Amino acid sequence: MTGTGGALVAAPGCGLSLDELQAAAPGLAVHAVQELSLAACEGAGVGLEDVGAVLGASPRDDLAFLPALRWVHSAAAGVDGWLESGSVPDGAVLTSAVGNGAIPLAEHALMLMLMLSREAPRWARAQQRHEWDRFTHGELAGSTLGIVGYGNSGQDLARKAAACHMWVQALRHTPSGPSDGDVRLLYGPDGLRELLATSDHVVVTAPLTPETRGLIGADELALLQPGAFLVVISRGGIVDEDALVDALRSGRLAGAGLDAHAHEPLAPGSPLWELPNVVVTPHNGATTRETAQRGREIALDNVARWAQGRPLRNVVDPRRGY
Repeated sequence: MTGTGGALVAAPGCGLSLDELQAAAPGLAVHAVQELSLAACEGAGVGLEDVGAVLGASPRDDLAFLPALRWVHSAAAGVDGWLESGSVPDGAVLTSAVGNGAIPLAEHALMLMLMLSREAPRWARAQQRHEWDRFTHGELAGSTLGIVGYGNSGQDLARKAAACHMWVQALRHTPSGPSDGDVRLLYGPDGLRELLATSDHVVVTAPLTPETRGLIGADELALLQPGAFLVVISRGGIVDEDALVDALRSGRLAGAGLDAHAHEPLAPGSPLWELPNVVVTPHNGATTRETAQRGREIALDNVARWAQGRPLRNVVDPRRGY
């Protein structure tokens, strides 16, 4: 979408100060409000008919009181909550901070693969017991990594994995050739089956969309090689967690590293907490100061684009879900 001007309303959720916003778009009318509601906007003297853009909203906000709204920016990279809630008014576009957490998510995936291949939880348990427990463990070099979703974090992970001497293949939504440098690209259901059957480590980096929800269930997990590892860093709901627990308990799947879960927080009674071959992290992989700063930079760039009538970055395609 091309920016069309119109006043901008910023709520605290955008993480930007009024001074930063006005510096990014001199001459643009910018209003800071404590919450995105009719009462708060009227109390701040905002002319509702003039508001064309909103920053700092959440999928829970009802923005229907802004009749001229044309642009909503999400401070988050994932937009499944927005699309499921339908809270973006007709005629308005949604942009996101996608890409802001690609680097730390790729680092987190690499950390989880290293922890699983080296059985790091075993060392942690031994340390708690004050035991000197030496054993033969695995290494990443020479193994095959399959990346499900070849977007920003998937591409960054591919570069990091190649530096660890891994063979990399990736499943992506849109065909663009058989390879991307040293990364073998696969497409569609047949590509997913081949990736699962030929990877030692599978990392899920795809967004949650109607197409990816439940993408990896019991039948797909059965395709994994005995002794393979599964890592999920993007969104829960892509992997069937009940089927995953069964695969882990059976011993066919060697282990799993899970930063994203179907229900968050992960329920205290979930068996995933107790399984010795599982590493659970609380959807925390991209929670870095640098991620937040990159998100602010994306938002400020879009504010400048909006004020100048230039195309916006990271415009969400509702049909694709990202």
